[in-house]
Amino acid sequence: MSILKTYARLWTDDLDRALPLLAELTGAEPDLRLAFHSVELAAIGDFLVIAGPAEERAKYAHASATVVVEDLDALALTLKAADATVTTPTTSGPTGRFLYARHADGAEVEYVEWTPEVIRRVIHR
Repeated sequence: MSILKTYARLWTDDLDRALPLLAELTGAEPDLRLAFHSVELAAIGDFLVIAGPAEERAKYAHASATVVVEDLDALALTLKAADATVTTPTTSGPTGRFLYARHADGAEVEYVEWTPEVIRRVIHR
């Protein structure tokens, strides 16, 4: 099991207002931009920007980071061995599969396994 990328989460009311500054700071355009339920997401540089009304963003605020892994099933075994608790079971999403887990120390993280196409586009471009 290996980590492919880690994103710091940024929260905003308006994705279109947030992205120009982040594009200038990172020297990049968003690798991903998509709607997920009632929020919008954009991955740019090492940031995952989550936009929408505060009450909708709050549904995802329990995780401190988004970590892209090579193998979500292997990760789940590693988490279990480390006494972590899966708080959202493996679920399909627009970029692949994900789960949320609370580590034994209390930190909560979203783990994502991207589809091969997204890995090629973002990691191996």
